[in-house]
Amino acid sequence: MSRVHAFLDRRFALSARETTISREMMAGLTSFLAAAYLIVVIPSLLSTGGMDRGAATTAAILVMALGSIAMGVYANLPFIVGPGIGGSVILGVTLAHNEHVPFATGLAIAMTSGLLFLVLTLTGARELVVKMIPPQIKLGLGASIGLFIAMLGCRDAGMVAVNAKTMALKLGDFSQPGPVVALIGLAVALALQARKIPGAVLAGIAVAAVAGVPLGLTKLPPSVVSLPHALTPVALQVDFVGAFSLAALPYVFAFFAGEFFSTLGTTLAIGAKAGLTDAEGNLPGIERPFLVDSFAAALGPLIGIPAGTALVESAAGVEAGGRTGLTPVAAAVLFLGALCLLPLAMAIPKQATAPALILIGVSMLGTIRHLRSEAVTDLFPAMAMVLLTLISNSFGTGIAGGLLVHVIVQVLAGKAREIPVGLFILAIPLGYYFYTAATH
Repeated sequence: MSRVHAFLDRRFALSARETTISREMMAGLTSFLAAAYLIVVIPSLLSTGGMDRGAATTAAILVMALGSIAMGVYANLPFIVGPGIGGSVILGVTLAHNEHVPFATGLAIAMTSGLLFLVLTLTGARELVVKMIPPQIKLGLGASIGLFIAMLGCRDAGMVAVNAKTMALKLGDFSQPGPVVALIGLAVALALQARKIPGAVLAGIAVAAVAGVPLGLTKLPPSVVSLPHALTPVALQVDFVGAFSLAALPYVFAFFAGEFFSTLGTTLAIGAKAGLTDAEGNLPGIERPFLVDSFAAALGPLIGIPAGTALVESAAGVEAGGRTGLTPVAAAVLFLGALCLLPLAMAIPKQATAPALILIGVSMLGTIRHLRSEAVTDLFPAMAMVLLTLISNSFGTGIAGGLLVHVIVQVLAGKAREIPVGLFILAIPLGYYFYTAATH
């Protein structure tokens, strides 16, 4: 065993978690490819509100790289970190575009939420919330997030669309190149995975990307190398004057609640899929990933990116065999490389990465089978969480709703004394969260 191999084995506990360097490298590459679309989507959402798109692209990549390195080195978990779509929609679309709030004020609102994250993490309050969550909600987390990931993949592929008149989901046009490319990649990944061939998900992405060339989806870039855009237009553009007002309070809570429960669900559900949780569904040492994403949420706005969090796309790396922090470190190296190789990284269309999300999401739906109780007081909150995830298109909202429904159902069933006092207290801001979501 070489010195480098021995060092990595000790540092990331590779042998203890029954994994190898090559497997972790493959998982890192898979995670990178699964999340690469965010390099395009996040800046696009932020530019809607007037933010410089080139600078936002550089900022997004830096948050993904630095956050993932921190998660890998400090927490030793296979989660990549980056800006969430929900927070970017709140800042770029809701605040800046619809409400005409300057993006500098929006960044200050996001940073206020991130600092609140950090305080709750440092005081151990976030870990207490995890311990208060009932087992049936934890068991339903995987299914809720799996549904979210699978639907995200279907939408990326164009397999699912929204009826403009009824706002209901409908089948997409399968004669279009998007669904065709995604189905090709999904078939390859399924065939290889059924034969237990390593790198099945990555192979599906690669084949789908190649199939997209003659169909016009995968556009070969004129040049491979480009210089990254300067951060100057977005860095340190944080204005707290407008952030400290009653009008901003609902948005501070929207950032906070959405990202809090998104991170909570991601760490527990994907941690369980990686075999890192205990018998009660808890993730040992969860304060470490919480601290990493808290710093990402608090410091990200300083370089122009709101709401850094553990990403659901981490499930792609776990599916590829990632079990340690070496996975996000490998992904981070690729993200940094994307700063100069952005044209090549962006040549892979989202339709090519969609099969990975669909396959991973479907595999996570199976976690609901562990909920063996037949009592409606156990089943209803878990299923409400899954349905709210689908309806709201946000698993953060789904988890928050599942917890609130659990409290209500237990009270109606005459079991109020069985509910921890902390959950009653948590139900108050959760109720406020849904009120603001319905009225804003």
